[in-house]
Amino acid sequence: MHSVLRGHTPALILLLATTPLAAQPVRLLHESPAVRRAFEALPALQSWTLDQQVSLCEIPAPPFKEQVRAEEFRRRLIALGYPDARIDAVGNVIATVGNGDGPRVMLAGHLDTVFPEGTDVKTTRTGDRIAGPGIGDDCRGLAVVLTIAKVLRETNLVPQGRLYLVGNVGEEGPGNLRGVRHLLTQEFAGAMDFFISVDGAGGAGIVSRAVGSHRYTISFEGPGGHSYGAFGMTNPMHAMGRAIARIADLPVPPGPRTTFNVGIVRGGTSVNTITPLAQMDVDMRSESAENLLEMDRRIRAAVDTAVREELARWPNSRAPITVKYDTIGIRPTGGQGDDAFIVRTAIAAAQLLDDGLSWTPRTEASSTDANLPIALGIPAITINGGGRGGGAHGTAEWYQETADSYKGPQFALLIVTALAGVAGATR
Repeated sequence: MHSVLRGHTPALILLLATTPLAAQPVRLLHESPAVRRAFEALPALQSWTLDQQVSLCEIPAPPFKEQVRAEEFRRRLIALGYPDARIDAVGNVIATVGNGDGPRVMLAGHLDTVFPEGTDVKTTRTGDRIAGPGIGDDCRGLAVVLTIAKVLRETNLVPQGRLYLVGNVGEEGPGNLRGVRHLLTQEFAGAMDFFISVDGAGGAGIVSRAVGSHRYTISFEGPGGHSYGAFGMTNPMHAMGRAIARIADLPVPPGPRTTFNVGIVRGGTSVNTITPLAQMDVDMRSESAENLLEMDRRIRAAVDTAVREELARWPNSRAPITVKYDTIGIRPTGGQGDDAFIVRTAIAAAQLLDDGLSWTPRTEASSTDANLPIALGIPAITINGGGRGGGAHGTAEWYQETADSYKGPQFALLIVTALAGVAGATR
């Protein structure tokens, strides 16, 4: 059944903040004729949205090599009626809707995937389920952005302020949020009022709190030698092994959830060589900046202890072991309470769509493009794009179309029109 707006629905949905001075009423503009037309046009676009999702997914977009997908995303925006759609200096695709003096809102999906160059990105269908690397994360988000672009143009819905439709680079780990970092600290520095990221499939989960992360490549280096002839020399690989064992036994700080992981190890030249270089990639995450710093300190202490133990194991060796930390990425923490205006707006939008199942609103924490604007003090959330999905970051990732997948674009539409306002429609 399509979700339509009932005539008896109040023109305004008001949610007051829990603190008396924080309250700015939320106004969903779903009874504006322009918004109503766009909202009720979206169910008929459900298959079109899915076509965009699948076809974009079959264009490779490994980290730092999103250009081909970006160019296609821009081409599609131009075809939808946005001739000024452009690609900025770092590879983000940007189209602008409206030129009024009202609020400035950015709606973004990320172009990049976690999968390395050469990954087979062909999708496969089994019934209503589609599998393929990145099909949900974040081809669904990109498809929702394109769907909003299409319905705004076809219904002549113009924001009171400005809406920026974006396909951004660099959301996944190696990218270190470089796309939104450029957008919000250079391209639109100090000029954005609200930021919404559409990331993945699902219902009314609202990411309002940022899980920060510290990620390093930790290198253990020494002179190396022959496994037989130089036996008794300190071994960088063994030092790394000691460090991993110590890290595995670390307690996490109390309070907000904090995690750690050694995700990749590398090194060695042959089975009979004491390697001169061993490396491990380490990830730690928390909602708490203090916990994140404390976990960072504990991991560094574990590494230092492991190196001392390796040196002590071979007291006659003069071979030193040095340790180097290379930063893969630092994501800031931060959060907004459920009484924040942008969060209340998303909750109100979800309540309008709520069927008692996947569209019951809930706020949560995650690591997304919204981390950066939240840390900069820009009200920001990440929302889902409708449908169902699973297996993110795996080559068997899947997306399942549901009867109400169109509610993903409807959710985004209700939020952006409430935030940017509506200037009106010409028909």
